[in-house]
Amino acid sequence: MIGKESYSVDSNPVAPLRGDKLHVLFAGESQTKPGHALGPKIYDYYLLHAIESGKGIFRTETEVYELGAGDCFLIHPGQLVSYVSDSSQPWRYRWIAFSGESALSLTEASALVPDYPVLHNAGQSQVPVYIRHIQESFHGKQESAHTAAVGYLHLLFAEMMNRSDRPSTLTMAEPQVQRTVKQMISYMASQYAHPVSIEQMCASLGYNRAYLSRIFKKETGLSPVTYLLKLRIDQAKRLLRERPELSVEQISASVGLTDPLYFSRQFKRFCGQSPTGYRKDIADN
Repeated sequence: MIGKESYSVDSNPVAPLRGDKLHVLFAGESQTKPGHALGPKIYDYYLLHAIESGKGIFRTETEVYELGAGDCFLIHPGQLVSYVSDSSQPWRYRWIAFSGESALSLTEASALVPDYPVLHNAGQSQVPVYIRHIQESFHGKQESAHTAAVGYLHLLFAEMMNRSDRPSTLTMAEPQVQRTVKQMISYMASQYAHPVSIEQMCASLGYNRAYLSRIFKKETGLSPVTYLLKLRIDQAKRLLRERPELSVEQISASVGLTDPLYFSRQFKRFCGQSPTGYRKDIADN
């Protein structure tokens, strides 16, 4: 049974701000009529369609894709495309348009690249649900609509990344070991101010400590323990230079080392002088 023809679209009530790296332009939904066609045409933004029911055909300049319920197709800026709903089972889909500096990396991470801009999704997908939430937030014309839309867009692409059976271009461009080491560095850079341990990091990343220690030292020349300690000492040096009103104890706590005596010993090990001596030399110069 063909649903009643419908069409609705809502635009972001918040204008793009200078410095926005990702902006959702509008979102909509439609139950198309049989044979409903768009294009060939180009767009100057990204336009993602999520098919809820029915079927149709999506054409790029080089390929033709037959798509149905659960599938998604992404139109890239400047890509000449056309799409038409089936004559007997016209598709119902939701769509979202977005742009910004971060849009390319977001789409690449999901492997929806110009050469293969479709995702075949078996089973229930949350992608149409996220698009509906975005449209509803736009329809309410609240000031929070932009922030909510960007959040839902990230959740939407995370869903597609999880469902894709193709490696993303980011994965293909970088070996697993290097990506894992980058994850470790990112973890330590964000957590150094807390009294975290290497064991906690390994558990968070889901790897054996011996394995992570081995690949980390091979890639960086340092063990994870030494790297984390050096990171904390480097941050402490910055605070000693920039925050003269802070005591050594306060700085020690601020870089995740709760024992000031241990902090002072490690600081001298790395810098050849005590924190107090380092601060005095900075002040004298």
